[in-house]
Amino acid sequence: MDAITWNAPDSDHPARQAARASMTAVIGGHKDEWLKLFAPDILIEDPVGPSFLDPSGDGHRGHEGIGAFWDNFISSIAGFRFKVADSFANGDCCANVATITTTMADGSTMTIDCVLIYTVGEDGLITSLRAHWEPDRAMATVTVP
Repeated sequence: MDAITWNAPDSDHPARQAARASMTAVIGGHKDEWLKLFAPDILIEDPVGPSFLDPSGDGHRGHEGIGAFWDNFISSIAGFRFKVADSFANGDCCANVATITTTMADGSTMTIDCVLIYTVGEDGLITSLRAHWEPDRAMATVTVP
């Protein structure tokens, strides 16, 4: 099974291209490639609002902030699968309706149903990533081998 299943419109809209590149870098564990996709003043909200990943709900700002987000959370996941069911690209944004399945080193999995909104600048760099998902719903899907 491919790590990205794209069952959605797939034009070469800049925000859609940036979204796919971000997913590819995450799947490959390529932090430096991932960071290069983002503008210096990037704001990532994943998920939007307060959560165990971001207790203040202020998001992760700048390359230093999102680098720490990678180190603390993304790097702890052994595998990612993205399934994009729909994608709406207009203006400088792309909203993807997606399911992300994460696999931990012990083989446990979690499924995150979400809407991922990428905004890009004129240079194609991501200026904002807002991930709308509910941690309690995701945690209820955890399976342990």
